[in-house]
Amino acid sequence: MTSNLLMRNHGEIWLANLNPGRGTEPGKIRPVLILQNQALLDADHPSTLVIPLTTNLISDAEPLRLRVVAQGRLDKDSDLLVDQLRAIDNKRLIEGPLLRLDDEVMGRVYQAVGEVLGMELAGGFLFTR
Repeated sequence: MTSNLLMRNHGEIWLANLNPGRGTEPGKIRPVLILQNQALLDADHPSTLVIPLTTNLISDAEPLRLRVVAQGRLDKDSDLLVDQLRAIDNKRLIEGPLLRLDDEVMGRVYQAVGEVLGMELAGGFLFTR
């Protein structure tokens, strides 16, 4: 079941084909969190910023990993691989949404991304240090 890619939304988890993986990049078909700004998604930008997920769980690894509990169509508990943030061509998004993360979890994602990128959250925006 493939959904219309025009319906992608910030904070949703979709399945993406990340093959072929190179080096430390996660490959195969796996869930990804759409992190791209909604305005770019609505403008049908040809690529999308995502964070891949893995079911190879590691506890206490924040900010590099954040746990997402299985719910909706996400069948297994998973870790967001925050340090693997990347842009992918929209054609790699193959099915979704599996789940939409709530505001509390997305707030933790923003904080973790800011830490990994060496930026701080101030007034809802990320700034470099």
